[in-house]
Amino acid sequence: MIRIAIDAMGGDFGPEPIIEGVVQALDEKRFLPILVGNKEQILEYLPQYYIDKVEFEDASDVIDMADAATDALKRKDSSIYKAVELVREERADAVVSAGHSGATMTSATLRIGRIPGIKKPALATLMPSITKDKTLVLDVGSVTDCKPENLFQFGAMGEAYANRILKIRDPKVGLLANGSEDSKGNELTKATFPLLKSLDGFIGNVEGKDIFNGKVNVVVCDGFTGNILLKTSEGVVSTVFDLMKQHIRKSLPAKIGALMMKKKVFGNMKKQVDKDEYGGAPLLGLKGCAIISHGASSPKAIKNAVFQAISYVESDVNIAIEEILAKSK
Repeated sequence: MIRIAIDAMGGDFGPEPIIEGVVQALDEKRFLPILVGNKEQILEYLPQYYIDKVEFEDASDVIDMADAATDALKRKDSSIYKAVELVREERADAVVSAGHSGATMTSATLRIGRIPGIKKPALATLMPSITKDKTLVLDVGSVTDCKPENLFQFGAMGEAYANRILKIRDPKVGLLANGSEDSKGNELTKATFPLLKSLDGFIGNVEGKDIFNGKVNVVVCDGFTGNILLKTSEGVVSTVFDLMKQHIRKSLPAKIGALMMKKKVFGNMKKQVDKDEYGGAPLLGLKGCAIISHGASSPKAIKNAVFQAISYVESDVNIAIEEILAKSK
């Protein structure tokens, strides 16, 4: 049975939404959650029926969002550190945390270790697309200052993930630039372009709009650019829905039309752009699996983060990454 170590204490709202999300996941899939944190607090939110379906790993410390990312390496009784250690010691197959993202990434990278040949791990996220397939973007915040070699490896990891996890047969990989022409880009992207040519799925430079129009399956960028892209996209989605609500309220015909479209149109749109549908971002390039969830994750997000972890463990994506790296040498 797949074992998932879950940082039960690290989210913005404490253990309640995390435990509720784990319970929802248990109702749908068979796996063993290892809940890491203060057992007494966890039991306050865990229904009696589920007690024999989980294991506990006691941790008396919690890394606060205001703490430094490296604090997790020093505070060995923290829930983040102990959850990561379970994977390192092979007592768990994956770790899921909605706690301090920097602390989780630092701990996972240094304690679990990287796939041979990977210099830096990459945080990947799924973005909505007009096609049935989502677009994988990486890196979105793990490595802000990148070298061409890092971006090439991000492309290799993204191609493997899209193929083995997203089940896209021949994923198309693009390099984010300020134009689709081969000559576009800054010094980093221009130096990366010839390296990415060794990937089977590389289609060249892509623009920001291509993330959403179905032109590409994987978009490669540095973590600084990717994080701005991610948060801007989230802001745009929120603003668009708020504007729609404002205009609908002003018109009776619009209210009637909105009511008729609420379930099929607006419901499907919201599902497409709802970050809770993905649950969290995988940190690609590790020997194991780490899923980084948002601090304000809902129970639904935690449930889907757990499902992501299960899918990752069941796949051979890490082997695929090694094969792509070996082939490109």
